[in-house]
Amino acid sequence: MDFPQRMTIQSHTITVVPRYAETDKGGVVHHCVHPVWFEMGRTELLRANGLAYKDLEQAGVFFVVARLSVKYRRPVQYDEKLQLQTTCSAVTASKVEHTYKLSRAGDGVVLAEGTTILACVNAEGKIQRIPEFMYPE
Repeated sequence: MDFPQRMTIQSHTITVVPRYAETDKGGVVHHCVHPVWFEMGRTELLRANGLAYKDLEQAGVFFVVARLSVKYRRPVQYDEKLQLQTTCSAVTASKVEHTYKLSRAGDGVVLAEGTTILACVNAEGKIQRIPEFMYPE
């Protein structure tokens, strides 16, 4: 796999529509779903930069969630169209930080915000340096 010279896209937005299975009996999205959506956002941000997790893993570069934070501002309802903005907010020698903003597509109301810190590890789970190309321009 030819990796890009640098990560050029720091922020990316995806559309999310909550599925029935992600809700409780009242049609409200369960709190455990937000981290799954955050991972979808990270995956698509990486893809927007021309990469896929599988390509990194084949090269021996793995990322594990070291910290996760979610601030739930308002309930998220079944089948409402949402926008999830994922931003790579910091890259250091061995970790990457992302921020997330989940908003209702129709009126832009922010429903949740979050952050993750991912540690870069090798196949044995030991901390390793992030590849040079993953640093933003």
